[in-house]
Amino acid sequence: MLYYLIRRFTSLLLTLALSTIVIFMVMEIVPGDPALIILGIGATDETLAALREQMGLNLPLMTRYLQWVSGVLVGDLGTSYTYSVPVSELIAERSIVSIPLAIIALTLSTIIAIPTGILAASKRGQIADTGIMGLTQLGIAIPNFWFAMLMVYVFAVMLRWVPAGGFPGWDQGIFNALKSLVLPAVALALPQAAILSRVTRSALLEALGEDYIRTARAKGLTRSMVLWRHALRDALIPVLTIMGLQFAFLLAGTIIIENVFYLPGLGRLIFQAITQRDLIVVESSVVLLVASVILINFMVDIAYALVDPRLQSERS
Repeated sequence: MLYYLIRRFTSLLLTLALSTIVIFMVMEIVPGDPALIILGIGATDETLAALREQMGLNLPLMTRYLQWVSGVLVGDLGTSYTYSVPVSELIAERSIVSIPLAIIALTLSTIIAIPTGILAASKRGQIADTGIMGLTQLGIAIPNFWFAMLMVYVFAVMLRWVPAGGFPGWDQGIFNALKSLVLPAVALALPQAAILSRVTRSALLEALGEDYIRTARAKGLTRSMVLWRHALRDALIPVLTIMGLQFAFLLAGTIIIENVFYLPGLGRLIFQAITQRDLIVVESSVVLLVASVILINFMVDIAYALVDPRLQSERS
């Protein structure tokens, strides 16, 4: 187990190091001068040169990369060009919206997807299976931003059950804060639930076709006992994979949803920083999101070994 964890952790570090290079280089080739965007087209050359020097944009490429990475390693993410405050403070302020939103959406997705996937597999070829697969296909096909706008019109404009957008803050009460996250969480969760439900069904059907399942049935176990005691555990491997990827997607892919609902989250911060050419905010935010994705995948690998110890010996 220790050797397995060391290998996975080493792979994690190498992937993270490579991602910092890719992120930095992509931001460097994006057109636009941050100093010119901040000062405007009427700024003089001397003023632009002074601001570039103040922001460190006149330093060599490798020097700027090493300064940025060394700062990230010690928790210093730099200072925003636009807001003139530490990037770590901006990310912390926005994360208290994005992280709960991603957790709520993943919880809803799992609660919906796992039971429906199991039901569809247990009723293969029947009306329930056909209906569930049809709904999941619809959930995959509909863009989440269109579904979000539809929910805003129905539940916020017509019924007035929940606010149409904005976030009051956790200091205004947990109920009010969660109420403002309900529609965004549902808009994020339903497409992911459709994908996870189909994966659960496919994995469970594959597990039910294995030889050990036929042996268990031959010994007298009922179909439901075989499904819950044996097949479901084997089917959890691909399900865990998709869940890990989904949480990373929900955390990093909220840019559209947060803009639809005017949520002051991490996705909206990245969108604003891109439009304002605030490179340090984009670089630091994206590298943290990449690190979270890599860390989640590492945790999923650990969960593999816990769910199926055979993988531990095979990968070692």
